[in-house]
Amino acid sequence: MQFSFDTKLNSIAAKVERGERLTFDEGVALYKTDDLNALGKLADFVRRKKHGRTTYFNVNRHFNHTNICVADCKFCGFYKRARQEGAYTHSIDEGIQIARDAVAEGATELHIVGGLNSKLPFEYYTDLFSSLKREFPALHLKALTMVELDFMARFYKMADEEVIQRLKAAGMNSCPGGGAEIFAEPTRSRICDHKCDGTRWLELAGKVHKAGLKTNATMLYGHIETIEDRIDHFIKLRQQQDKTGGFQCFIPLAFYPSGTALSSLPGPDGIDSLKTIAVSRLMIDNFDHIKAYWVMLGKHTAQTALHFGANDLDGTITDGGELTESYAAENGEVKMSRAELIAMIENAGFEAVERDTVYNRVERQSA
Repeated sequence: MQFSFDTKLNSIAAKVERGERLTFDEGVALYKTDDLNALGKLADFVRRKKHGRTTYFNVNRHFNHTNICVADCKFCGFYKRARQEGAYTHSIDEGIQIARDAVAEGATELHIVGGLNSKLPFEYYTDLFSSLKREFPALHLKALTMVELDFMARFYKMADEEVIQRLKAAGMNSCPGGGAEIFAEPTRSRICDHKCDGTRWLELAGKVHKAGLKTNATMLYGHIETIEDRIDHFIKLRQQQDKTGGFQCFIPLAFYPSGTALSSLPGPDGIDSLKTIAVSRLMIDNFDHIKAYWVMLGKHTAQTALHFGANDLDGTITDGGELTESYAAENGEVKMSRAELIAMIENAGFEAVERDTVYNRVERQSA
């Protein structure tokens, strides 16, 4: 039996088997194939070569410290203006209580992102991080996207390196991958013209890596971008990883239209999501981990994505945060137990391994 009825996919498969890097045109061809099974098999081949049956998850909690934002991204249903009803900024004491609840539930990571709030002093962040570390020294603070770091450097008139070093000294352990959205212009400007551009996002990621911190990377897909925009995004991430090597994980983020300025769009379907997972695994060959983010994909698609190149499901999220709830695929559901995650992975035929933020195995005492 031949590998695929798609002749282009057969030639690409030969390159993948030899471990050769794929081109832009080959990335486009992967997206355009009608042979979904063969595409998944090819991505699964690479995934199993890197990780075998191991599939990671973690016990984590999201903390969105503020929803006040000077930007008005068209895909966002989370942000508020400072005087708008529903606008908030959590106090440091509130942040500590959220962290306390998370630690009591076994969380090893607090994921901290929020709006670009011009009402907050820089010390809010350093005091927040240092207070959290003082109370919970073992809790990993994965905090602030490249967009937030760019805003801080500009708004507080600080050098990038100073922003990063002061936040690191206060307790920031790594950075999430948000804010990448889509790098290609003019698409990026059409959906988030108040954010830094793709070149700046990549530059800051490189500087965080050089400061000794790991980051993740994302791509928002299923809105107004083209397939070519997506492949451009993958290649730019691949090039940056070649330079600084600090990206841990790539997370494709499925656009959720409800409550946004792009609510008339349908968003991606399951086929598109599975293709995106698979193509990212094949194109971004220097990223170890590809995440099927169950909150945005939905549990069933995320579980299936483990056979399409993904080797991570993210975490329990616990009660999540307001931002997480704004894009959840399944009626705002942002909580899953550790046992549920393990069952999802094992029922898909893989080995569930709990990790910390930097992919060390977490061993827990049996009850």
